[in-house]
Amino acid sequence: MSDKQLKRKWRVAILANIKDKNLLHSLDLPSDAYWEFESMDTVRLMQDIIESDGHETKLLLANKSLPHALEEYQPDICFNDAGGLQGDAREAQTPAILEMMGLPYTHSRILTNAIALDKTLTKRIWRDYGLPVAPFQEFATGDEPVSPDLTYPLFVKPAREGSGMGIDENSIVNSESEMRERVKYIIALYKQPALVEIFLPGREFTVGQIGGPHVWQFSRHPEWYNTDGFHQVPVLELDSTNAATPGIYSYAAKAELPGQKGAPEYICPTDIESELERELQQIGLLAHNALGALDVSRVDIRLDVEGKPKLMEINPLPGLTPGYSDLCIQAAAEGILYEDLILEILYLAAGRWGLLEPRNP
Repeated sequence: MSDKQLKRKWRVAILANIKDKNLLHSLDLPSDAYWEFESMDTVRLMQDIIESDGHETKLLLANKSLPHALEEYQPDICFNDAGGLQGDAREAQTPAILEMMGLPYTHSRILTNAIALDKTLTKRIWRDYGLPVAPFQEFATGDEPVSPDLTYPLFVKPAREGSGMGIDENSIVNSESEMRERVKYIIALYKQPALVEIFLPGREFTVGQIGGPHVWQFSRHPEWYNTDGFHQVPVLELDSTNAATPGIYSYAAKAELPGQKGAPEYICPTDIESELERELQQIGLLAHNALGALDVSRVDIRLDVEGKPKLMEINPLPGLTPGYSDLCIQAAAEGILYEDLILEILYLAAGRWGLLEPRNP
């Protein structure tokens, strides 16, 4: 990145919700609630990286005091790592505040973040785009008639959560009575609808993408990108065979660090046929674009009983803990430094928001 492109050094607000067990107890929430919240170690590392590039940083907690903190700090751009505290589409709360205040920020914008956390709505959009999803149905009460498209075994999970929340060894059900019992359990505990879909017994993969049509003007590493403006990191396979919940990528499995007992095996790059790899990456990028995601996302895909890929979910605000978060593992597998990943996300957003002079063709 040329100094000529930088209009000036920036004041960067790191926006995050920090893991806090006291918060769970005070709000009487499930034990796996807010698992996607960030650790202070990761936030400090992000700050060190951005400051090493010459900018100023400050952590602002994404809670009810955020508007006042933003007004006081007056950042040039915000690095959005906030999962939101409560309610539907909580990951869109911070982007909505930033849009209202006219402040630039990283990652996707309001609508994408709102939709992506709603797995049912996401699947409906993908289905309308002709992308492959397993048959599914949302239950608001647990008493609704069952769609004839659903065949057992089925998989039940909260419709509006991430990070394996609400998923355990009882998520797979083999009868209507089991399904309704599990659905009502999810609705009662998580206070939201339950998503029921045909269980996908095949291998599970994660596809990550960085970029967009503006990379040639603003990227720190234009050499990373294909002619379409995107770079896809190596496909990661999640093997949960020996995880805490065998065959299920659950909260309990995800809570363990890679290599620890109970954790799934993170295989990256994975050993798959080149044709399947191309198909996974193509589907992942189409899923990213269908939801209007910006700059970076992670898409989860699993194979069905016939070995065909089916989209599960997208995270336009993927975890950024080095050595642990999927996207970071994928980037490291091809030699992308964590520092470069963080700064690339920042600079792509800064370019979109007019904080950089476009690079000459």
